Amino acid sequence: MKIFCIIPARGGSKGVPRKNLKSFLGKPLLAHSIEYSASSKQVSRTFVTTDDSEIASVSIQSGAEVIERPAGISGDSATTESALAHAFEWWAERDLKPDIVVLLQATSPLRPVRSLDKALSHFVENRFDSLLSISPTHRFFWSLEGIQAKAEYDFLNRPRRQEIDSNDLRYIENGSLYIFTSAHFKNTGNRLGGSIGYTIFPGEYSLEIDTEMDFQLLENMAAKLG
Repeated sequence: MKIFCIIPARGGSKGVPRKNLKSFLGKPLLAHSIEYSASSKQVSRTFVTTDDSEIASVSIQSGAEVIERPAGISGDSATTESALAHAFEWWAERDLKPDIVVLLQATSPLRPVRSLDKALSHFVENRFDSLLSISPTHRFFWSLEGIQAKAEYDFLNRPRRQEIDSNDLRYIENGSLYIFTSAHFKNTGNRLGGSIGYTIFPGEYSLEIDTEMDFQLLENMAAKLG
C-alpha cells in the first residue's frame, strides 16, 4: 500500500507575508509539517505543492519532493481541492499511484507525537474513505434566526466545564490532518466524504497560524508542551 503525504504551500499570504517561510521555533513554518510526515513509518513519500521557488527550495532541503503548482490555482481564491486535483494529475503523468493520501496544513505546526501513524492505522483498519483531525471544545454554541439568537444548549441549566459529559462535547475541525483514499478523491473531488473517520487532537493542538500574534502564541504553547 502506497501512502503519499501532500502539503499545500502557496507563496502568497495576505495575513502574514511569506508565512510558510517565516521562522517558527527556529525553522521555517513549513518544515514542521514536512518533518511530521517524515516521522511516520507508513508514509512513503512527502510532497509540497507550491508556486514559489523559495518555498520549493526549503521543501527540498527539509526532505520533501516538490510539485510545481500552476499560477492559475495559486491565487488567494484557489482551493486546496484544486491543488490536490493537480497533484493527482502530476502523479499520474509520472505513473505514481498512491492508495492513500495524507493532507497536512502547514499552518498547523503543533501536532501530538506519533499521531500520524496512529491515525493512519485507525484509517486502514476501519476502511474509512476519509478521516479528519478534530479537537473538543467546551464552548456554548448559538445559531441566528433573523434578529434573534437561539441557544444550542440548555442555558437555564448551564453546566460547568467539569460537568460536561464526554457524550455532550462538541468538536471542531482543527484543519491539521486529513486522510483519504485516492479512489474517494477521484470519485468526489473532495478530501472528505463517504465513510468519515476521525482522530482527536487535544485542544492545545487545535490552533492554526493566521496572524503575527499566532506565531508568538503557538511558540509559547510549544514550550509548555515540551
